[in-house]
Amino acid sequence: MPVISPTKRDQIISGLRSLILSGELARGARLPQDELARRFHSSITPVREALRALESENLVVSEPHRGVRVAGIDFERVKAIYLVRRLIEGYAMRRAAIRLSPHDLRQAEHLLASLNEAVQHGEPAEIRRLNREFHFSFYTRCGIPSLAQEIDTLWQAFPWDFLLASPAGSETSDAEHRAILDAVRAGDADAAANAMQAHIGRSFAELTRRYTGEEAPDPFNIDND
Repeated sequence: MPVISPTKRDQIISGLRSLILSGELARGARLPQDELARRFHSSITPVREALRALESENLVVSEPHRGVRVAGIDFERVKAIYLVRRLIEGYAMRRAAIRLSPHDLRQAEHLLASLNEAVQHGEPAEIRRLNREFHFSFYTRCGIPSLAQEIDTLWQAFPWDFLLASPAGSETSDAEHRAILDAVRAGDADAAANAMQAHIGRSFAELTRRYTGEEAPDPFNIDND
């Protein structure tokens, strides 16, 4: 089957999404179409199409007479994404844990070592890339390709720019990643799923603190609103 090259519109969508979720384009920043066209070596038409697509993802907003800007965070929507992520990613982890080969585990260990190196060198973009690869090295082995694709969609909508690495957060994340890997090595699918859910829950708590400046009860607990 021939490989279909991404269109200019798709390239701009991918590029802008990455710039927003990495924090390189700040929340609320204006997005003049002529500047974007120059940045992506494009005409105005694919830029306009890309912005409409990103508006449907709630990453940008268009305002009459004011143009387009990077959207702020709809925290209620982020909360809903977190809840779905915790359910689906825990389930995918449980399935993957009984399907991973020794080679898969070595690859995950290599990704974790590279991730720690990126943290030590203070490379936020590389940290985010390797963190994603580490997680998806499990999700793509869950035996249901469409499930990994659904998780990818959730990740694309999650505000990763609010989770830039900090030394303390990175140390905690590393310990959580190792707990996940150790559970898989031990052949304990339930422990692997629980460790993944705990990791996602702690990350959301950190995001909440960064966004609101306050501690908040975990909405995953059914007693909390």
